[in-house]
Amino acid sequence: MSRRIIILFVFLSVLSIRPGWAVEPAPKVLIIGIDGCRPDALQVANTPNLDALIAAGTLFAGTDIREPDATDKADTISGPGWSNLLTGVWPDKHNVLDNEFREPNYEQYPHMFARLKEVRPEAVTASFSTWVPIEGKIVSAANVSRNFSDEPKDYVRWDREAASACAEYLKTADPDLVVCYQGEVDGAGHAHGFHPTVPQYITAIETVDHNVGELAAAIKARPHFADENWLTIVCTDHGGKGTGHSSGHSVPEIRTTFLVVSGPAAKQGKSDTPTWQVDVVPTALTHLNVKLSPKWELDGHAVGLKKTAE
Repeated sequence: MSRRIIILFVFLSVLSIRPGWAVEPAPKVLIIGIDGCRPDALQVANTPNLDALIAAGTLFAGTDIREPDATDKADTISGPGWSNLLTGVWPDKHNVLDNEFREPNYEQYPHMFARLKEVRPEAVTASFSTWVPIEGKIVSAANVSRNFSDEPKDYVRWDREAASACAEYLKTADPDLVVCYQGEVDGAGHAHGFHPTVPQYITAIETVDHNVGELAAAIKARPHFADENWLTIVCTDHGGKGTGHSSGHSVPEIRTTFLVVSGPAAKQGKSDTPTWQVDVVPTALTHLNVKLSPKWELDGHAVGLKKTAE
């Protein structure tokens, strides 16, 4: 190798490590869905791991599960809720009105994984869930999609297994967008009541918080964590009143949920700014540097980020 080539190589190497030439940390997203979790109960429960995420981002404590002035016939239950959260559009578009999934319009309004892969086909996506329709009906374009429910019914065990599998995946794989669903809080609400004064309901939230801690630790244990920019979003599909949440269109305890947007890219603090379930998808995709296409007809917008959608 000639002296001139060696000098040029050294010069380029020095330039590559200058601050102005630094490579931006790779954006990645983890979405944690906690079924049936009321925000007022979240405030009562002992949740150090969720509290840490909130402290590192923005808590939106008034997220609505229904479109303003909605005229669709969607019930206030999981099928429409998780469809809103995972497609970024309201029921008048995705057409999931209950838990029967009779005529879903996911072909036109698919899961956010599909939107990401439209722009970035090489992107890696994964879903871990404990409610069968998440994996069987809603998820599409996933590199990994696993459901952990079996017999006998045991959401505590299922959620723990789903979270552990997701944590192991986070530590060993190289995903761009991961969703982990937890169902025990909703199960406890149906069995004992959706209310901050119900011990079993609060215990369920605290149990899920332990699983959240395992996921957070897995991200920090990643070998290239220092070179990554993780955004964690925590959301829920509905609240509850009594032991149910159906037909809750005019019931604040059912309609009012929360949204946490956490990480280095997130703004910090509690916000009373109105937010909706459909804001999750544009928030995740915006963090992943995906330009939102008008053709997707998304109904939400990015929230809680230091940068906003282009």
